[in-house]
Amino acid sequence: MSYHGPAGIEGTPVQVHLSGRWEPVDGRYHWGGRIEPEPQVALLLRSGRRDVEVHIADRVRPARLAEVDPWGGVRITGVGDPPWPPVAEPTAAPELTEE
Repeated sequence: MSYHGPAGIEGTPVQVHLSGRWEPVDGRYHWGGRIEPEPQVALLLRSGRRDVEVHIADRVRPARLAEVDPWGGVRITGVGDPPWPPVAEPTAAPELTEE
């Protein structure tokens, strides 16, 4: 499962690229990815702020800022339900009958 699109970090609009996986060792869902370069988010991290909230649509989840990459993007991680809305399961195609 993954999400690429708009989000909010502490009131700042950003673009994120996130994905997640079920971790069998601790039995929890781990998600994370990258926030595209946004000076306000990099400033949060550089000022010592690591714990933030991620807002996507009507979902809000706690997360942790990890590091600024060489291009100015910020790595972000989280544990638990992901912040992106669930994706609807694809519907099955109707069965074709031979006539």
